[in-house]
Amino acid sequence: MATWKRDSRLTALQRFSCAGVAGAVSLSVTAPLEVLTVLAQVGTRHSREGLWRTGRSLCQAEGIGALWKGNLTACLRLFPYSVLQLASYRRFVMLFMDDLGHISQWSSITAGSLAGMVAAVATYPTEVIKTRLIVQDRLKPSYKGILHALYLIYHQEGVVALYRGVSLSVLGAIPFSTGSFLVYTHLDKIWGEPSLRFTPLQNFINGCLAAVVAQTLSFPFETVKRKMQAQSPCLPHCGGVDVHFAGLVDCFKQTVKTKGVLALWNGLMANLLRVVPYFGVMFSTFEFCKRVCLYQNGYIDSPLSYKLTPGVDQSLQPRELQELKLLGRKNV
Repeated sequence: MATWKRDSRLTALQRFSCAGVAGAVSLSVTAPLEVLTVLAQVGTRHSREGLWRTGRSLCQAEGIGALWKGNLTACLRLFPYSVLQLASYRRFVMLFMDDLGHISQWSSITAGSLAGMVAAVATYPTEVIKTRLIVQDRLKPSYKGILHALYLIYHQEGVVALYRGVSLSVLGAIPFSTGSFLVYTHLDKIWGEPSLRFTPLQNFINGCLAAVVAQTLSFPFETVKRKMQAQSPCLPHCGGVDVHFAGLVDCFKQTVKTKGVLALWNGLMANLLRVVPYFGVMFSTFEFCKRVCLYQNGYIDSPLSYKLTPGVDQSLQPRELQELKLLGRKNV
């Protein structure tokens, strides 16, 4: 979960908008790697040729637009997911705080993981729809769009299909949290200095490292979840899943039995290649949007730099600064 230090010079709406734009842009830029990851996890025919060949054969068969299948669903999911995650995180932090208002690092990571679980479960149908849109043939689609997919899945397979594999979002949070905790508790030893002295670049590297470890540990749960989301008797070739199974445990068993243990990590390379550009684009986009808002609010001279506007009190909140400007104009 990416977080930014709160800047009182931005309004709540501006902070949320900056985060939303940053999330949507980073998702869109790295969407091709996400598509390749999902196809490899599900085990569709395109994914059996390696990362590069999979992308090339997919483009040849369905066009370059196939690399962005399901991306609109992912972007639209950002708003409800972020709102629920933030609200839940605040609740869990308050729950884990001691009498002095302090919270341990493990409790903070646990609060973040629990908040992520709440948001993931609440928005899970959109994740199922995204997976279905990715695995279908773009030229011969079973679903014409997000709403059409929601309608067909509900009427053909029932509401249960929209939550197939949801328990894996909860189970997968355990190794994910453990991986994050292992990284963050050893950062002092890795860098040889206290965490309070870390530079922005070090914090960026720390976030990427934690994501790599956490996602690698939780990846088998993600793989089985994707297979369960994609499987459907109403789709051609049962959704393109490479194994036949009758439930969560059976999916694990059949995958290991027919494809081997390492098949639970199919698509991991594409997923890990996505980590650095995803966070890099997210943070750079957020910072640019933040500069635009600070420029609009009158705190900096240009949206292209952080050069402060002369004579402006940076401790003032946006409303206070606007009121001061209006008062100054009236006195002129």
